[in-house]
Amino acid sequence: MQPATPPPSAPSERVAILLAGPTCSGKSALALDLATRIGGTVINTDSMQVYRELSVLTARPDAAELAQAPHRLYGVLPARETGSVAWWRAQALHAMDEAWTTGRVPILCGGTGLYFRALTDGLAEVPDPGADARAEARSLVEALGPAALLERLAAVDP
Repeated sequence: MQPATPPPSAPSERVAILLAGPTCSGKSALALDLATRIGGTVINTDSMQVYRELSVLTARPDAAELAQAPHRLYGVLPARETGSVAWWRAQALHAMDEAWTTGRVPILCGGTGLYFRALTDGLAEVPDPGADARAEARSLVEALGPAALLERLAAVDP
């Protein structure tokens, strides 16, 4: 197979490859093969592979694989930090733009369907409830217990 010409950087002509599927279905190997053949950048689309300490548990690409082509969003968060789909989407869009700017094809690879949906369909803006609301919610859970709180919520919003 001949290497493809990198895509033009004009936004209307930008292309990306999305590889989604179940665990152990060969997505990572295919993504790496494509990246080396067409000049791609592999962008993680797995909610657990973003965590630094979970490389073995999540079958994250190893050092030899990472060296064969650019990879983004693998092992970028410490396990003690919480990643969100909104955080991932912002990072992925940045990584895609970086790939296009450097003449590479973004290859999004993973099995987290919500990430793919957020990327293709966007996310609804949800306001931050604030520290006071979170503290009040924690107090209610501690005071009432989960079962009583669930009953109370069901009465308010059946």
